[in-house]
Amino acid sequence: MAMRTAEETDRVIEMAWEDRTPFEAIEQQFGLCEAEVIKVMRRELKPTSFRRWRKRVNSGVSQKHLKKRNPEIERFRCSRQRSISGNKIAKR
Repeated sequence: MAMRTAEETDRVIEMAWEDRTPFEAIEQQFGLCEAEVIKVMRRELKPTSFRRWRKRVNSGVSQKHLKKRNPEIERFRCSRQRSISGNKIAKR
């Protein structure tokens, strides 16, 4: 695993923390396999944060692998999510 800039490391952590970003996407973008992502997370996070992340990834809540996903769904969108034009915050 090559040394990464702080920005790249932050982005890897951000992508790994997101439940909907699969390990395959991290590998494609940064060249880090799942084991290397785990090493980065273990090194960069506090021990309690790392344990919480690992528990969530292993619990089945997370869809961190493409093979666990429904192939018919291309992108997750909550039924309660508003379109951008209906966003009240944007109208302030």
